[in-house]
Amino acid sequence: MVRDRSAQQELLRYGEVMAVATAQKVEALRDDFRSAAQLAMMLGVSRSQVTRWLRGSGIDPLNAEKVDLLELVWGNLLRLYDRDAALAWLFGINPTLGDRRPIDLIRTGRAEELMRAIRAERADTFA
Repeated sequence: MVRDRSAQQELLRYGEVMAVATAQKVEALRDDFRSAAQLAMMLGVSRSQVTRWLRGSGIDPLNAEKVDLLELVWGNLLRLYDRDAALAWLFGINPTLGDRRPIDLIRTGRAEELMRAIRAERADTFA
């Protein structure tokens, strides 16, 4: 039986209902950020590392968590802002984060702080 794709699947760009493999997230993020080099910079890894991941090399757990976090944050930001504003939020100084840049917290895996900041943005956006 073929099911229609849900809106969330369309938003996330994945065809399966089950958990998405990290390699698929790397591909989607590379496309979203328009290059492997840009994605590598955002994750704080070398471009060759991202290229290896895209070619099927395994990804270590620490970097897999960064990919997961970037995917989570990016998806949430795109629900609030257009692409350029979402990028500006990622690279801008954020008072909710103690004047740190969200991208730096992604690189260090600070998920809880980032999600609190996004919830604050959402509250301000819809207030």
